[in-house]
Amino acid sequence: MTEPIRIANCSGFYGDRLSAASEMVDGGPIDVLTGDWLAELTMLILARTQAKRPGGGYARTFVTQMEQVMGTCLDRGIVVVTNAGGLDPDHCAEAVSDVADRLGLSPTIAYVTGDDLLPRLDDLLEAGVDLAHFETGEPLGDTSRFISANAYLGCWGIVDALERGADIVVTGRTTDAAVVCGPAAWHHGWARDDWDALAGAVVAGHVIECGTQATGGNYSFFTEVQGMARTGFPWAEVASDGSSVIGKHDGTGGEVSIGTVTSQLLYEIDSPAYLGPDVTARFDTIRLDQGGPDRVTISETRGEPPPATLKVSMNELGGFRNDISVALTGLDIEAKAQLVEAAFWEACPYRPDEFADVITRVVRTDKADPGTNEEAVALWRITVKDADQSKVGRAISDSVNELALATIPGMFGIGGGGGARAFGVYRPAVVPADLVPQHIVVLGGDRTVVDSVAPPGDVAVVPADGPDAEPPSGGTVAAPIGRVVGTRSGDKGGNANLGVFARDAAAWAWLDGFLTTDRLRELLPEAADLEMDRHRLPNILSLNFVIHGLLQEGVAASTRQDGQAKSLGEWLRARVVDVPTGLLE
Repeated sequence: MTEPIRIANCSGFYGDRLSAASEMVDGGPIDVLTGDWLAELTMLILARTQAKRPGGGYARTFVTQMEQVMGTCLDRGIVVVTNAGGLDPDHCAEAVSDVADRLGLSPTIAYVTGDDLLPRLDDLLEAGVDLAHFETGEPLGDTSRFISANAYLGCWGIVDALERGADIVVTGRTTDAAVVCGPAAWHHGWARDDWDALAGAVVAGHVIECGTQATGGNYSFFTEVQGMARTGFPWAEVASDGSSVIGKHDGTGGEVSIGTVTSQLLYEIDSPAYLGPDVTARFDTIRLDQGGPDRVTISETRGEPPPATLKVSMNELGGFRNDISVALTGLDIEAKAQLVEAAFWEACPYRPDEFADVITRVVRTDKADPGTNEEAVALWRITVKDADQSKVGRAISDSVNELALATIPGMFGIGGGGGARAFGVYRPAVVPADLVPQHIVVLGGDRTVVDSVAPPGDVAVVPADGPDAEPPSGGTVAAPIGRVVGTRSGDKGGNANLGVFARDAAAWAWLDGFLTTDRLRELLPEAADLEMDRHRLPNILSLNFVIHGLLQEGVAASTRQDGQAKSLGEWLRARVVDVPTGLLE
C-alpha cells in the first residue's frame, strides 16, 4: 500500500491570486502542485485571445507562477500538473520551457492534447456524430460560426506523462478534477476500472478545484471563520483507496470544515451521479468526518463506469450587445420607468423588433424614506443584442443621451454606455469517447497516444442513508431561511445549480420536507416558469436544484445582473420563511 499523495491547489480560475503557487510550495509539504485555470467562459476568452495572438490561447499567469516556483519544485521533487494550456497547451509548454532555460533549469515538460475538436467538426458530422445541443437537441448547423470546441479529457493522459518522467504536465481542456485524479492514479498505480478509488479522487479534485472556496471563500457562514481577509489555499491528501483528507497549510486564513467542504461539493453539480470521462462518482455515497482542526476526511465514495461519451464545450460569437442603466430616483419610480422607455424608443432609430433581442427591466433597489441619495435610486436597465455592431453601438448610447434633459427629474446614468461589445454563446454537446484519443508529447522526446475509452463494468451502487431524525416540534417564527441553512450556487452552461445544506440532523429533516420545487419557485419567482430538478443528498444533509435556462445561452450571453448565478443561493438565504423555533435556538 502506497503512502497518501498530497496535491495542492494554487488556482481556482484564470486570474486567481498570483502568489498562491509560492504560498503552497513554501508554506508546507506537498507532493504535487496543481490548479484549475479553465472555466467555460475562460475558453471563450482564450479563443478571442488566440484569434488576436496565434499560439497565445493559454493562461499566461501560470507561466509567471512557474518562474516563481520551478526551481524549488525541482529541488523538492514536487510535480506540477495544470490545465493552463487552454487552447494552446503546446505553446504553453514551450513558454514554460523558455522560463526554465532562463533560470538554468532542465525539467522534463510534457503536454496533453486531443481535446480540440474545432478542426474536426465537419469530419465528425460527416461521420454521423451530430453534436446536438444536449439540453435542447438543436442540431449543430453551420460549423464555421464556432470559435472553440473542446472535449473534456480525463486523467489518463496525465498519468502517461507522469509515468514517462514529466516534472511538469500541461493539458488543454481536461475536467477540473482530472488534474488531481491523474497524479493520484499515477502515484497509487490504479487500474482504469478501480471505480471507487477513482471516484474518491474525483471528489477530492472537485473539492479543491476552486481553490479557496474549500477553505471559507464564498461560504454562507463566513462570519464564523477566522482569517478571511487572506484565505489559504487547500490541499487534498489522497490515499490508496481513494479516500482523502482535505486541509490547508498551518497558519493560513480560513478553515477546512464539514461546512466548507459540503458547500464546495455542491458547487456546479447536477445529479448525484457526477459524470466524468474516467468514472461516475456517486456524490450520494460520500461520508465526511472532521478529523481535527482544518482537516476533513472524505471516505466511502463509490464509483460507477463513466458514459461512453465525453462532454464537449463549444463557443460561438453571438453578436454584439450594449447594456445601459438609467437611474430612477425618489418618487413615482414606475411612472419614471415608463416615460424613459417610451422616450428611448422615440429617440432610437430602430424599432424593438429590428434587434435580435431586447430586454428591459426595472430594478427596485430603492428604499422608502431613503436616508441616503443612493437609497433613493432604482434602475431602468436595457440590453440590446444584434449581429450588426453599429445598431447596438452609438445608436443606443445616443438615444439614451437624448433623454438627459428632456424626460424625468433626477435622471443620471449608472454604468454601461460603453458601446457595443462582442458576446459569446455557449453550447454543450457530447462526442463518442473512442473518437477523442489523448496525445501526450514530451518536449524533446517522443509522442504517445492514450485511449479515452473506459473499460466496461457493471456496478450497482446504493445511495447512503441520511440521519434518522425528525424536525423540531413546536411553533415556528418568521426568519430568513439562511439562519439555518447554507447554500452554494453557480453556472452550468445556461442552467444554474443551487445547493442547499443543513448543519445538523434536525435541520436536515426540516429542510428535506420544507424545500420542495414548488416552494423554491415561490421563493425565487424569477425561476417560477423554468424547468427545475431536485436531487437529494441525505448523506451530506443537502439538496441540489438545477434550474434550466436561468442563464439563457450561458454566462457570456446572459442578461441577468449575475450571469454566473454566484449570488443565487444567498438570495434564497435572505428569503423569510416560517422556521421552527427549535432550529433557531
